[in-house]
Formats: sequence, C-alpha cells, structure tokens
Amino acid sequence: MRESKNESSALPTWIDIHCHLDRLEGGSEAALNLARAAGVSKIITIGTEPEDLQTVIDLAVKYAPDVYCTIGVHPHEGVKYTDEVGEFLIKNAPRPEVVAIGEIGLDYYYDQSPRSEQIEAFEKQLDIAKKLNLPVEIHTRDAEEETIRILNKYKGDVRGVIHCFTGTEWLARKALDVGFNISISGVATFKNATALRDIVKNIIPLDRLHVETDSPFLAPVPMRGRPNTSAYMLHTAKVVAELKNVTMDILCEVTKQNALKLFKKINWN
Repeated sequence: MRESKNESSALPTWIDIHCHLDRLEGGSEAALNLARAAGVSKIITIGTEPEDLQTVIDLAVKYAPDVYCTIGVHPHEGVKYTDEVGEFLIKNAPRPEVVAIGEIGLDYYYDQSPRSEQIEAFEKQLDIAKKLNLPVEIHTRDAEEETIRILNKYKGDVRGVIHCFTGTEWLARKALDVGFNISISGVATFKNATALRDIVKNIIPLDRLHVETDSPFLAPVPMRGRPNTSAYMLHTAKVVAELKNVTMDILCEVTKQNALKLFKKINWN
C-alpha cells in the first residue's frame, strides 16, 4: 500500500552530520533515496582534500535543500594544504551550502602526513573558521592532548564538533570544556565499544550530542561488513537513545536542534 502524504510527513526527520556522499556505493542519488525512506532528511557531505572540495560543493548544490557540505583538508592530506587551498576555502566557505570547515584535525595513528604539516594545516583552517565565523568538524586519533592544546587557543572563537568520537573520557570532558559538541558513529554499536558507550551514557549531555554515519565507513551492527550509508544511521541512533534513556523521537528532535544551533546555515523549512 502506498503511504499517504500525511503518513510520509510523519516520519522522523534525522540529520546525518557527517557523510562522504561522493563515495557511497551505488551513487549519491540512490543513497539519498534510501536515506529519505529511512527518515534521514538532511545530510552534510564532507570535504577531505583539495581534489574533492568542488565535488562536495556541487553535490550540495545539486541536491539542495537536502544536502549541505563542509570543505577542508583532512589530516591525512595535510601535506596537500597550500595557500591556494586556503584561498579556495576563504572564497567558497561563505556559500550558503557550505556549513562548516572540515574535516580537519590530527591523526597520529596513521601519520599519513608529517605531524608538523598536520598541525600547520589544522591551525590555518581554524584561523579561517574563526575569520568566517564558521564551525568546524574535527577528526582526532591518537592525538588527544595536541588536539585539545590547539583547540584551547581558539576557545570562544571557534565552535564545532568532534566527529566520530572514539576517544577517552579525558578527551570527551576536555572537548566539552572547550565548547565543542561530540558526534557518535556506528562504532558505538560494536561489541568491543563498552568504554565508548559508557562515555555516551555518562559524560556527553544530550544538548551537546550528535549522531552520524561517517559513511561509507563504520557500518553499525547489524550492518557490519557492508558499505555504510546514511540510511543505516537509525541503528546507531537506537543504541544512543537507549544509552541516554530517551525515545527515538526525543533523540531525533534534540539532535536536530543541536545541529541547527551549530550549523546555522541549515534551513529545515
């Protein structure tokens, strides 16, 4: 039976704040259709390197108003950050579809770029976010102390979110102290993620919490082993709602409001 218009409009309206829409299996349009059917009505697709920044902008333009984007250079690609890239960010970040600078940060686990290059790219992009009054989406892995040291330099001037949080309780508390929100991915559903679930339950307040997919990576249980997609976000949300002892409807509304407060360019109408 086909759903009526009223029944369809009653679906929850989630936002996936971190998705690599340009990399999803089957193509962007198919992934968006699956997401909409699951009740994920807004997606932020993420820039990671100079070569994909125009791509994510084009996707956000093509699929507006359902898709927005961030632009930035991931720490893996820190060696690719140049003055020309910075000029591209300054020129394009004011566009209405660009809601944040990201994905930026530090990754000392893989060290795919020298740490000095990562730090330089991170700080220069934080400077741009400060200049343009935009939030940031941050990646940090095995670099907790250095990440917080740098973020403290921008405390009160740059806001944002630690995306795909998998860090320690120390990092969670310090990130909250510096004014950042925290986003939870499908990792929270993994069997060995007990410490992460404890942090979600006991440390992260509801009004500073987000849920994301980081798709096509990190598909949640029971979809592990498959390429992730925004439609799978609800599996993670269910676990997070249980940890926070709220209904899915409440979590949906709270995380939506958190996103609108942080990413001020998003228009939900």
